[in-house]
Amino acid sequence: MNWSALAEEVIAGKVLSNQEALRILDSHDDDLLVLLNGAFRIRKHYYGKKVKLNMIMNTKSGLCPENCGYCSQSVVSKAPIEKYRMLDKETIVMGAKRAYQMQVGTYCIVASGRGPSEKEVDHVVSAVKDIKNQYGLKICACLGILKPDQAKKLKEAGVDRYNHNLNTSREHHSSITTSHTYDDRVTTVETVKSSGISPCSGVIIGMRETLQDVVNMAFSLKELDADSIPVNFLHAIDGTPLEGTNDLNPRYCLKVLALFRFINPTKEIRISGGREVNLGSLQPLGLYAANSIFIGGYLTTRGQESTEDHKMLEDMGFEIEFEHEVQYS
Repeated sequence: MNWSALAEEVIAGKVLSNQEALRILDSHDDDLLVLLNGAFRIRKHYYGKKVKLNMIMNTKSGLCPENCGYCSQSVVSKAPIEKYRMLDKETIVMGAKRAYQMQVGTYCIVASGRGPSEKEVDHVVSAVKDIKNQYGLKICACLGILKPDQAKKLKEAGVDRYNHNLNTSREHHSSITTSHTYDDRVTTVETVKSSGISPCSGVIIGMRETLQDVVNMAFSLKELDADSIPVNFLHAIDGTPLEGTNDLNPRYCLKVLALFRFINPTKEIRISGGREVNLGSLQPLGLYAANSIFIGGYLTTRGQESTEDHKMLEDMGFEIEFEHEVQYS
């Protein structure tokens, strides 16, 4: 396969066939740099050499009634994690200040649980208004399954983006969780879109899925028209149902990132959870396909130091995309 020629076709409007998509994941390791060069052609066409930085504030940890097999916060998890109710507003706003100081463009307010209560939504709304006033950061909320009136409240408060991942393929979903359906997730993303909030939806790779499952995920997100696509790589945590799963290697992870760029050429592709663990010393190469990363850790696992991330970007010659707009003085 001539990956550079295929990349030019994608830029011109071509949609990959299922067979072409599978060939990316099944390509020989010796062709990896050529494949990444093709992905970079697409990435550079739409985003240049800019990288978006994102930071998570885990505002509510554990205490979740869902049975997601990958998650240390679920009801079936025995992982020894910190558990707490929603943080006070001052702590959430202080996190935004740290994000601003590190040139983070998107500040992500995340809470465990099936979906937020009205009180929790109001709490987030209050914090978002303060953050917008003081720092002008782009805000992404991730609070679980959302009702239309809750989405409207978040939109009016200034929430720019809402994350609700598909996580896996429709066909593999019941192997990961049974406490909600795949369609529940799709419906939440559609609800967010209807409210005028930018939809963010992604996947977790490495949960014993097939290559076809991964291809299906990429095409499903294309159909869903998610603006931002976080690609997580499973960091199997002891005490979760997926404990001990270790199906990934850095080369395959890079092929996955290339696949998502080829299928979703115009979208923000973010290397998310499990970046350090699964990409290892090949982390920098991921940015030839992706144009966005998380810094400063994830939900219940730490990432590498944010200064190391900034140094990585500097060494590669990439430019941090930092946009903010304070609404009121």
